[in-house]
Amino acid sequence: MSEDALIEDALLAAQAFAQSPHAFGGIVLRGAGPVRDRLLDQMLAALEPRMPVVRIPINADAEQMLGGLDLTQTLATGRAAHRPGLIERARGGVAIVSMAERTDRGIAALLTQSIDRGDCAVILLDDGLDADEAPPATLLERAAFHCDLSRCRTLDFEWAGDWQNAKRARPLLKGQREALALTAAALGIHSVRPVLMAESYARGIAGARGLGKAGEAELEAAIRLVLAPRATQRPEMEPPERPEPPPPDGAPDTATDQGAEEQQSQDLPLEDLLLAAAAASIPNHILDGIDKGLTRPKGGSGGQSGNRETSSRRGRPLGARPGIPGDGRKLALIDTLRAAAPWQAIRRENAGDSNTGRRSLHIRKSDLRIRHFEQRQESLTIFAVDASGSSAMARLAEAKGAVELMLAQAHVKRSQVALIAFRHSGAEILLPPTRSLTRARRALSGLPGGGGTPLAAGLLEARLMADASGKRGQTPMIALLTDGKANVTLQGEPDRARAMAEAEDAAKGIAAAGHHAVVIDISPRPREEAAALAEALRGKYLALPYAGSAAMVEAIESVAESVSA
Repeated sequence: MSEDALIEDALLAAQAFAQSPHAFGGIVLRGAGPVRDRLLDQMLAALEPRMPVVRIPINADAEQMLGGLDLTQTLATGRAAHRPGLIERARGGVAIVSMAERTDRGIAALLTQSIDRGDCAVILLDDGLDADEAPPATLLERAAFHCDLSRCRTLDFEWAGDWQNAKRARPLLKGQREALALTAAALGIHSVRPVLMAESYARGIAGARGLGKAGEAELEAAIRLVLAPRATQRPEMEPPERPEPPPPDGAPDTATDQGAEEQQSQDLPLEDLLLAAAAASIPNHILDGIDKGLTRPKGGSGGQSGNRETSSRRGRPLGARPGIPGDGRKLALIDTLRAAAPWQAIRRENAGDSNTGRRSLHIRKSDLRIRHFEQRQESLTIFAVDASGSSAMARLAEAKGAVELMLAQAHVKRSQVALIAFRHSGAEILLPPTRSLTRARRALSGLPGGGGTPLAAGLLEARLMADASGKRGQTPMIALLTDGKANVTLQGEPDRARAMAEAEDAAKGIAAAGHHAVVIDISPRPREEAAALAEALRGKYLALPYAGSAAMVEAIESVAESVSA
């Protein structure tokens, strides 16, 4: 789409949202810059005179969202005074969420509940750069309009249009509704909510244009703004049927042919027209995500990070809890005063302060609160790859692709990747722990392969790396790509029975150390040896004989999620 068309669609969506924000739930404005700032200012100019508009800071916590005790007022009056939260202040209006792609899931859940109750609508400012950086899926689901302004540069647009008559258009016809539903299904959208939103928008824009009912242009606009940005697959387009040739006898009449062509275009199914419009209007970043196997509706996850770890010093604030300060635990002064405030009148009376006119502050041991934090450990995925045999190059190529895919997302999740290859008589670290994609590509440019299978050596090298990462505060995950057959001992001698026994002992050592592992069996048929190795590791076994890089990454991250859950 051209820049003018993108701006025109964004203006129409912004005007529709500003007229009835609660009817549409929300609007996503993707792409930071002056264009988005100008459009946002025009929206606020239309919203603020009619309803409250509240900004949600990126570091907002549950207490700020839900409200709590007004400490100053409580201490002044001796009675508990409520302080409204951001959710309550936004009731009946709009909440603006800055850097929405980094919104905490708990905060997203509170906003989602408010939208579902009809208390407020949201404006999501999405600054994500990649296809996998997106606001939480619960908020994306409820925001009707998704506007991509990242490619827009012109500031030459004005807030125009009259949406006062937006509801005067007649409801959509049955055939139009069916066409919208079929288009949504072709785009991989399985929720009915976007279809209903698209129907409401098509009807609204028809009313704003002074039309009695929505036509093809209005339905296509609804698809561009509501359905296309939610696509999870490319629609399958069927080639149009060729018209039958005219009869051979007699010259055809020109007027008759022209009328036949017009009748033929009118008889073209509406769903085919809408499907073509949907295929042409899917945003580029959505297409990139589909091609890479990354669809934005998963938004907000950013990949799998390490285990959660509670701390009294640093991390994400979890609020305060009763406790005595000291030994690294810091006093939460405000929370301590908040806990003591409701009891001040009684304590002053018991202490005789009310007779002397003194208004001293009485703090008890039970009032003390300490700060409580939670932080995510950095994760390390260790690929231990069987580089022996004739298929070594294929295995290493798949592992290299998986490493590059995981490193491409390392900036949005706390993760590192390492690669160990074992062949001939030992194991070799091809890529030390890193999150640098450039360094990985340089290190993996030439990959050796062939020879025997020293499986035990590869397992021991992976354990040493996992042990070292654990001491650095990381959460290691060992991904072993092998068929489970070992034929070279730790001394480099060819002895299959002893090599299998050594591999089993090394696997049990990894399990005893508490390291998580997954065995990816990439042999043509699932093998008992690989399953037995996974059992010795107390890890997961995945049979992926034709595993591509994307499938491998998805499998490893699904195992990591189940482990950390």
